[in-house]
Amino acid sequence: MASTFGALFIGEVMGKAPCVLCWFQRIFMFPLALILVIACYRSDFAVWKYALPLAVIGWGIALYHCLLIAGFIPENIKPCGAGTPCSGADMMLLGSVPLPLISLIAFTVIAILLVLIRRRTLV
Repeated sequence: MASTFGALFIGEVMGKAPCVLCWFQRIFMFPLALILVIACYRSDFAVWKYALPLAVIGWGIALYHCLLIAGFIPENIKPCGAGTPCSGADMMLLGSVPLPLISLIAFTVIAILLVLIRRRTLV
């Protein structure tokens, strides 16, 4: 929920247009927020079956985005060309942490928690 509200705050309140890769990360994060809230409410321990694929795909996109920003992957396309560049100073948290890294951390935490739920339900 925090990631969803954060993305909406940056886009709607701060007026920063997300780049293409940020949009793809949102495509996988927004449904996760709804799915995980419903699963918590219903105590659905089988949530990992349908939430983990979303988290893993979102994680892959966030990792690719972070590697592009860090310069480890040559930028053949300009994913941050439309809207505000994600590597710009105004798109950093606390002045030094890029937003795609925050997304990567969020997807990582969600995936780890879902794997832990999976292990507990299979035992």
